[in-house]
Amino acid sequence: MVFRRFSFVIIIRVIILTLSIFIFAYLVSIARHEVSSIILGVVIVFQIYSLILYVNRTNKQLSQFFDSIRHSDFSTSFSDKSLGKSFEMLSKSFNEVIDEFKKNRAEKEEHYNYLQTVVQHINIGIICYGTDGKVDMFNNAAKRLFKKNNLRNINELKAVKTELPEILLKLKAGDKVLVKIFTEDELKQISVYATEFRMRGDDYILIALHDIHAELEEKEIESWQKLIRVLTHEIMNSITPISSLASTVSEMLMDKSNENYKLKKLDEDDLDSIDHALSTIQNRSQGLLNFVDIYRNLTRIPKPNFRYFPIQDMFNRAEQLLKPKIEDLNIVCNCKVYPNDLMLTADPDLLDQVLINLLLNAIDAVKTSENPQVSLIAYNNQNNRTTIEVADNGTGIKPDIIDKIFMPFFTSKKDGSGIGLSLSRQIMLLHKASITVKSKLDEGTIFTLTF
Repeated sequence: MVFRRFSFVIIIRVIILTLSIFIFAYLVSIARHEVSSIILGVVIVFQIYSLILYVNRTNKQLSQFFDSIRHSDFSTSFSDKSLGKSFEMLSKSFNEVIDEFKKNRAEKEEHYNYLQTVVQHINIGIICYGTDGKVDMFNNAAKRLFKKNNLRNINELKAVKTELPEILLKLKAGDKVLVKIFTEDELKQISVYATEFRMRGDDYILIALHDIHAELEEKEIESWQKLIRVLTHEIMNSITPISSLASTVSEMLMDKSNENYKLKKLDEDDLDSIDHALSTIQNRSQGLLNFVDIYRNLTRIPKPNFRYFPIQDMFNRAEQLLKPKIEDLNIVCNCKVYPNDLMLTADPDLLDQVLINLLLNAIDAVKTSENPQVSLIAYNNQNNRTTIEVADNGTGIKPDIIDKIFMPFFTSKKDGSGIGLSLSRQIMLLHKASITVKSKLDEGTIFTLTF
């Protein structure tokens, strides 16, 4: 066995201490030298104290090492080359651990500074606050949005809008609201999206704020332009023949050769022509009135009466209602609900209209297919949101019109009114839900309702 220096020193100290004790005993009991005994006794006590300190040096280093870690003080270094190789290795290990902690701390600080830079420089406002309203983070975009340089508590936003703090404190994970505010006489429409997380045992709400006023105005103008084009088209289609026929009837009835107008003498052919023209005017006028009435109905959808009901019941009602048409066209209709008892909170009466309209479109799309199939599928998606799909293997929708199918009065059918999908979309918006479409020519179409 190779004796390390530490072990060798301990043995020497123990031998010297033992000899000192024997000499002390001799001086006290045999030689009876009181002064020498007292001096030697003090030396023995000092030797014992020195030995204890020497042995406990390792424990002190360990204590110092753990204190450094506990208080995140990584400026300490360890060196004990005078005590032998074992203490040198121990000091080296301590220093390596301290260096690793230094490195990890530096990386965390760099990562934190990086995230702070990103958060402070993005154009989306971010506010993080606790359930008590105390603000933990408030980035530069949010400062510009609310015209506030400091925000300690969410309740301070009452100065921006009285009910804004209450709205923000009620937000839950996944909630999305649109808030209108005025700052320095400037209207801002802020889209607020919230998420929740837990940190150090406390619950926090993180909201992202984005002023979409310009985008909404642009979309609103675009929607108005599209609607005006449709209305103009429909009205002109009716007004033009009415104006032309009214002028024709006027020419047939009135003699305008003199200043004083006189009724012309009419024969049976003239009377038939006038009767036909007036009938046409009446029909076109009635058609225009029906068009306006339909448009008016689009703006009078009743508010949803929310109920909790099984989706399977809604599927059964729609299938039963359209069963004669499905059987006449030999269409295979598949209805599946996963799980079978999947429930939905919505207005079943309004959703029946949506489902029936989508099924009618699907039936119309597959009526020329060799193996016509229509599917109704309900399930919870990856975000745990209830989803209903209406799919068919029909002709599909042309890519150049797929973004127009939800416009009021737009239709690609000869006998279509163009209000079904627009009405369906409005009903889904009233449910704070969405309707989307995917389609491929000659392969089929899938309408997806997400709640």
